[in-house]
Amino acid sequence: MSVAATFEIEYLQYLGPDGTLVADLPPEALPAAEILPLFKQMLMVRTFDTKAIALQRTGKLGTYAASLGHEATHIGIGAAMRPEDVFAPSYREYGAQFMRGVKPRDVLMYWGGDERGNDFSGPKHDFPWCVPIATQCLHAAGAALSFKLRGEDRVAVTCCGDGGSSKTDTYAAINSAGAYALPFIQCIINNGWAISVPRKSQTGAKTLAQKGLAGGLHCLQVDGNDLFAVLEGMRRAMERARSGGGGSVIEFMTYRLHDHTTADDARRYRDEAEVKDGWTREPMTRLRTWLTAQGVWDEAQETAWIEECGQMVDVEINAYLECKVQPVEAMFDYLYADPPADLLEQRAAAIALEKRS
Repeated sequence: MSVAATFEIEYLQYLGPDGTLVADLPPEALPAAEILPLFKQMLMVRTFDTKAIALQRTGKLGTYAASLGHEATHIGIGAAMRPEDVFAPSYREYGAQFMRGVKPRDVLMYWGGDERGNDFSGPKHDFPWCVPIATQCLHAAGAALSFKLRGEDRVAVTCCGDGGSSKTDTYAAINSAGAYALPFIQCIINNGWAISVPRKSQTGAKTLAQKGLAGGLHCLQVDGNDLFAVLEGMRRAMERARSGGGGSVIEFMTYRLHDHTTADDARRYRDEAEVKDGWTREPMTRLRTWLTAQGVWDEAQETAWIEECGQMVDVEINAYLECKVQPVEAMFDYLYADPPADLLEQRAAAIALEKRS
């Protein structure tokens, strides 16, 4: 008997849940002083999350998808990218987007039902959110193909969840990236649940990272709650993409500490013990412990920074709440260069209805 192929999936972890190193940091690892601003960004995201949920609970925001527990993964992805790269996010990677210049008010406008929230303050070449999961993966593969054809030193990065990794869109993007050796990075953020479906019920694969093997991409699994591992995984993938070595699939192992969205009640399908265990592995505590041990962080600094974050988020919330609501006809604008007759009739009817109300 001969063997056609064998494979292994490397797993990256440096910082354990208790904040101590479980492996030597890579030579390229950032020193504590440069990790500190990234920790502050993680605090900013968590502060924003808390206030956004409060807005939704008081009727000032629509359904909102919290990123609680994902902070290290999102910030690490954002930190690894250059401004000229392209990001095709799902609807949860706020930390990465904030680092790329997207304002919290944009996020709030989007979840408040205003499509202008997708006209990001950050790079205009980044893609807007796609609610149909994994469709953004194809967009990223297309952008990566354009970079290669133009000879541009740019990388396309996209994110999907564990559920999204089972969509045909993801497989098609991976296949294209492999076939054309594209500068493409597929980030699979495995938080354990595809809304209410556990990871074990939606795929038979031992890892989600290995889904890139059939497409010929480099595959890696990373502790997504370990900022050092996230940064190193992204550094390797970016270096490979920029040097012409092709694309990568990185599976980030994290956990969803909140409900899928504020329209969901995760207590209906997962037990309290599982969530409790998730809190023992969350990213903020372990990084805070490590930074404190390095002598660059303490409780007083954190209290001051949380207060500052709260003030910055409040400015964004006020900007969102003060934003003038668009007229009803705006929903019909920019759909067609020459709108069809039936759409124009609907537009006129909507305007008339609004005037009566």
